[in-house]
Amino acid sequence: MAYTTIDKPSDYFNTKLYTGNGNTDHAITGVGFQTDFFWGKKRSATGSNFLVNSISGVGKHLISDDTGAETTFAEGVKSFDSDGVTIGTAGDINDNSQTFVAWNWKAGTSVSGTTTGSGTGKAYSGSVSTTSGFSIIKYLGNGTAGHTIPHHLGAVPKFIIVKQTIGGDENWFNYHVSLGNTKDIHLNQTNAAATADSWNDTTPTSSVFSISDQSAVNGNGNTHVAYCFSEKKGYSKFGSYTGNGNANGAFVYTGFKPAFVITKNTTSSGYNWVLFDNKRSTSGFNVVDKRLEPDTNNAEGTTSAYDVDLVSNGFKSRGTGSGVNRSGNTFIYMAFAEQPFVSSSGVPATAR
Repeated sequence: MAYTTIDKPSDYFNTKLYTGNGNTDHAITGVGFQTDFFWGKKRSATGSNFLVNSISGVGKHLISDDTGAETTFAEGVKSFDSDGVTIGTAGDINDNSQTFVAWNWKAGTSVSGTTTGSGTGKAYSGSVSTTSGFSIIKYLGNGTAGHTIPHHLGAVPKFIIVKQTIGGDENWFNYHVSLGNTKDIHLNQTNAAATADSWNDTTPTSSVFSISDQSAVNGNGNTHVAYCFSEKKGYSKFGSYTGNGNANGAFVYTGFKPAFVITKNTTSSGYNWVLFDNKRSTSGFNVVDKRLEPDTNNAEGTTSAYDVDLVSNGFKSRGTGSGVNRSGNTFIYMAFAEQPFVSSSGVPATAR
């Protein structure tokens, strides 16, 4: 039986490393597809997480370690190209001689329409890949609880990130399947998960997600962007695990060798979101010892207490750090594949 429909995950998600040159029109190539969602981060020095999408368009960006609205900056991402992006002189993504990472997602099919549910229907537009289970939806809020936003995935999203782009300063709100519809957690904060009505106490369906009248997700007349992810066997996984505080940490089965993992302690406050990938650690062994934090502008860290193994069918904590493995605490995660454990033809991946 076929295991996955995506034999080459890098057709939909890819990590690209590069060195800044401080010049305008710096082409970041080798991604393998036209980027629809670019998330850039300086590694070698402090610099904010710089997020740009093809629906908001070039010259627009948000910062995940900040509450600010979308900013227009002509020297940010200047174009979405067939093999990546071209960037300008923005220091957070192109400081001369500094090292950077860019995480890239492909959507690709344009969608638009009018929102549904309670209150006045509002315009939305977006881009979606039903194959990889990813959509970018930009919508106007209507300030009414029960407002429903079409996501066009054709499957129930397991993880949704929402940020108000035009309006007052607001946190980044996250729905995660393991937290359920009565809780949220903020991408820009170290807080634990908290009870909230952001998702109108309603689980997303295969066609829409529901929001409350809270201004951060549904400000009347304000623009918001939602990054929506459904799970695809052998390509993406969204779940939770329990820390044991031991260097022999819990193993998390994903069904693929991860290329990208974000984790967050949802039980205890004060711990950062932690992001790992398969490109920045080059020891040749399983241990990934370089982390970045979506909620801070910190440079790349290498504390051994945060080490993880990325293996052929999942990941495993190898450190005792409370941000990834505090005993008895629950952690949510988001993971994308380097390669599936078993291909669509039934061939197992090479073990590591």
